[in-house]
Amino acid sequence: MRESSNEPDRLPNAPHPRETLALVGHVRQERSFLDALRSERLHHAWLLGGPEGIGKASFAYRAARFLLASGDPLVRAGSVESLAMPEEDPATRRVMAQSHPDLHLLRRTVKPDGKGVTSNIPVDSVRRVIDRFGASAAEGGWRVCIVDSAEDMDRSSANALLKLLEEPPPRALFLIVAHAPGRALPTIRSRCRLLTFDALDEGAVAEAGRLALERMGSPFDASALMRAASLADGSVRRALTYVSPETLALVEAVRARLDALPGVDLTALLALAEDVAGRAGESDFAIMIDTIQSWLAAHLHAHAHAGAARLAPLAEVWEKLGRAAREVETYNLDRRPLVISMFHDLSEAVRRSRAA
Repeated sequence: MRESSNEPDRLPNAPHPRETLALVGHVRQERSFLDALRSERLHHAWLLGGPEGIGKASFAYRAARFLLASGDPLVRAGSVESLAMPEEDPATRRVMAQSHPDLHLLRRTVKPDGKGVTSNIPVDSVRRVIDRFGASAAEGGWRVCIVDSAEDMDRSSANALLKLLEEPPPRALFLIVAHAPGRALPTIRSRCRLLTFDALDEGAVAEAGRLALERMGSPFDASALMRAASLADGSVRRALTYVSPETLALVEAVRARLDALPGVDLTALLALAEDVAGRAGESDFAIMIDTIQSWLAAHLHAHAHAGAARLAPLAEVWEKLGRAAREVETYNLDRRPLVISMFHDLSEAVRRSRAA
């Protein structure tokens, strides 16, 4: 399987969701979709909500393959327990090759100059999809549009898509991936059926990671994959990012500093700051930020019942961390002072949270 470097929704060295045929977990979600199809009341728009990297986009392509395969999907749904389609099916192959005329994808795109990708889904991309849905289906059956993701739509692109959701043509399905569905425009949410996806347990993350690495033909260490899965907070995407020895060592070092809070080992912290400094540390800095945000998210979720007074310090430091990380990237600032101040802020936030 080839790695593509110009797809913003592809994780390096991992299969793209359209190439991922096995779906680990999410049996309830498949059953809900199949039940809706069998009842002949399949809603035209689904908001696939849940944490990033747990298989929502893979589910969307899985559903698309099922509807776009030859024959009546309603008849097919009556005799199966999942949305799985064989790899040799012509529709499966065309979806994987991005050549099916009735599958449309909305995502961030490569900039016209070829340098980097757009920060949002361009409104012109949405308008092109609207034009295509205004014509007949190329193969006379279903048409599917996958939006990956809702967070990448600005107000202009979301409002353009809304027009299509308000007056969809027959046999049209919209699958909108949403990492934080509550933040989607209320008008978008109101026209979609919400299908929520939960983070996977460690065993499922490791299994999905194994399948992905094997599909890519990538060698991997099973014990390292299990360690990565244990640190991934239910995200296969995160586990695949962590599985290399160097990244795994960095994540474990960051987590060790986080788990020691409110205590701060200045010597270890200075070593960590040095590791993510300089141009060579750009990707390591991003991994560190993601690890901290994941750790904060887990703590906020675990103590959701504790009340606002206890959660507020952690929420505040989350916002401050995000702003500081964006400023470092925008203005190319030295990362070392940020790492030191960040952990001191985290230490104070944990202390205040425990005292509340």
